[in-house]
Amino acid sequence: MVTSDPTGSRGTVPASAATTSTGEAQRIPADIAPLHVANVGKIFGRHRALAGVSTTMNAGEITAILGPNGAGKSTLLAIVSTLQAPSSGAIRWGNVELRRGSPERSALGYVGHDPGLYMDLGALANLSLFAALYGVPDGAARAASLLERVGLGGAPPQAPVRTFSRGMLQRLGLARALVHEPSILLFDEPSAALDPAGVTWLGTELQRERDKGRVVVLVTHDLDAAAALAEHVLILRRGRVVRDERRPGPWGAANLRAAYEESCRG
Repeated sequence: MVTSDPTGSRGTVPASAATTSTGEAQRIPADIAPLHVANVGKIFGRHRALAGVSTTMNAGEITAILGPNGAGKSTLLAIVSTLQAPSSGAIRWGNVELRRGSPERSALGYVGHDPGLYMDLGALANLSLFAALYGVPDGAARAASLLERVGLGGAPPQAPVRTFSRGMLQRLGLARALVHEPSILLFDEPSAALDPAGVTWLGTELQRERDKGRVVVLVTHDLDAAAALAEHVLILRRGRVVRDERRPGPWGAANLRAAYEESCRG
């Protein structure tokens, strides 16, 4: 049975209703609309990767997309990010359809398995370049500030990022995704290259962006991380939604594991 709450009991989050992860009041910008996945399907040749996937991802919450290998998680995120086109259905941000070439793509920040960096440039040069491409005012200062934020302020300024460890590249990829203050943040296995301290740091960063009122979506196999962070859980199996459920706070490891095993049984 599909457990479904596709529109979300919270709907669009009122500006006065949000609190930070530390309990402090946080005003959510009223102009960040929900992200709607509307009956999305994807076919590769004779293989159906997604079938009739619908859900809503709200501003001011973290959505975790879960499921076994081959469930269609990364395919769905690629479609949401407009890196792939759906075979059917649509992705809508508010009343606007998101697709490759639409100006609203600038609202997206995406971190995938590839960090999306210019490997022969240094860390500061990479972020400064992306800031310039997005028209960020005082991009050099923004780039330097983000390097400090992601723990790379001490990186050798001239060292090409191809010399960085995978964990450093993942941190720099997050900084790249944040450089233009996107309204929607998408992550595909963001903790895969991080050590335990890095995983804890990443969770804090995701909560920080959630508390600013952004739409935050992550694909992960790490049920413990999802349980600690996500209010909204979407579980896929064989390309279909088998659970779409919200809770008022993080799920907790035992609850999420039980829900996951029930949804993926058989």
